[in-house]
This record gives sequence, C-alpha cells and structure tokens, in this order.
Amino acid sequence: MTGTWINTGAMVIVGSIQDGTIGDAITLYVKSLLEGVASVALSSTLGNGVAFSALSVLVVQGAITLLASHLDFLREPAVLSAVTVTGGLMILGIGINLLEMVRIRIGNFLPALLYAILWAVFFVRN
Repeated sequence: MTGTWINTGAMVIVGSIQDGTIGDAITLYVKSLLEGVASVALSSTLGNGVAFSALSVLVVQGAITLLASHLDFLREPAVLSAVTVTGGLMILGIGINLLEMVRIRIGNFLPALLYAILWAVFFVRN
C-alpha cells in the first residue's frame, strides 16, 4: 500500500496543474479514489491519524492548483500539452506499478515535468 502513496505524487502535480489551468480535475478525482481505498486499509492499522493526513494533501494540492491558476505561461497549448503528455506517461507508470508488472520509481521522474515545461517554454512556444 505504501507504493500507492508515493506514486500519486505525479498525479498531485499533473492533476493540480490541469485543475488550475483548464479546470479539469479528473486526475485529482482518480487520485483521491486511490488514496481513499489505501486510507481505509491503513487506518485499520495506523488509526485515526490517517484521516488527519488529508489536511496536508489539501494544503499541497490547493497550493499547486492556486499557483498554476496564476502562472499564465502554463495556459499556453504547448506547455499544457507537454505537462499532460509527461504526466500521462508517469501515470501510466503508476498503473504498471499497480499491476506489479515491473517496479518503476515514479518519484524519480518528477523532475521530468519541470523539464517538459522548460522545453515547451523555450523551444516549442511561438
């Protein structure tokens, strides 16, 4: 179960950027479903403290969403496409991890989102 908590880091960033820029929160809904199922299992062993972790998730996701809504360059189609494609590949990796086909360390790919944004801003953008 702990792998699910670590792997949803990509979904936090991509989902929050999508929600802040175009108002599409579907990635955050899927992430909350995954974490909800995991939290039920974890709360049986760790107790009520698991419920309090929702506050930190709210703060982090809310901060990223608000920041993304104020950064105008994230609304450009080239940048948004780069974030969506890169994040989609990372979420595909999460799916592969959940199927236990291969162990992919998704957290190591989080800097790829920054590189995708920089690439789109400096090389693809008109």
